[in-house]
Amino acid sequence: MHVGPEEADQPPSMSSHDAAPPAAPSRNPCCLCWCCCCSCSWNEERRRAWRVSRENKLQPLPSCEACATPSPEEVRSWAQSFDKLMHSPAGRSVFREFLRTEYSEENMLFWLACEELKAEANQHVVDEKARLIYEDYVSILSPKEVSLDSRVREGINKKMQEPSAHTFDDAQLQIYTLMHRDSYPRFLSSPTYRALLLRGSSQSSNEA
Repeated sequence: MHVGPEEADQPPSMSSHDAAPPAAPSRNPCCLCWCCCCSCSWNEERRRAWRVSRENKLQPLPSCEACATPSPEEVRSWAQSFDKLMHSPAGRSVFREFLRTEYSEENMLFWLACEELKAEANQHVVDEKARLIYEDYVSILSPKEVSLDSRVREGINKKMQEPSAHTFDDAQLQIYTLMHRDSYPRFLSSPTYRALLLRGSSQSSNEA
């Protein structure tokens, strides 16, 4: 769904069929829905956090030169398996830049957000991060919505009643598989990756 520039600058309004699942009454007794008319302080804090999250995600990526330069061996290892690419901070950075050129950077952003969520132990923070992830990447009103099947979406909606650090595990695996099968092969044959391989070959020749 296309979203114009003016609409993209506003937090998505919640329709009846796409509203996020109700918050647990025990945690937020005054917010039994995510309607925009809710004026309680919790809802206002959530909306402010959404704006900060969106502004942070729109910051430009650092250039490859600003990141730790991977060794020629590390660059070559990325072609051995997608797992090795994703376990490399430099590899994720380069792959994310490639995804941006294909207009699918949201897949990596979602995967990284899920990793951050799984490392969180504070339940209050888990609740907030889970809802931000839902708004940013699962809601059909979001310009950064990732592609998930109906089964996974239904599972997320149920789990959002009581968010946990593993609420998005199934969705994260689905997006990981999508990047592996769809984007990763094109990345390996892209000018970006080929340039890194050539640079590594030149360095090895010079050292020899």
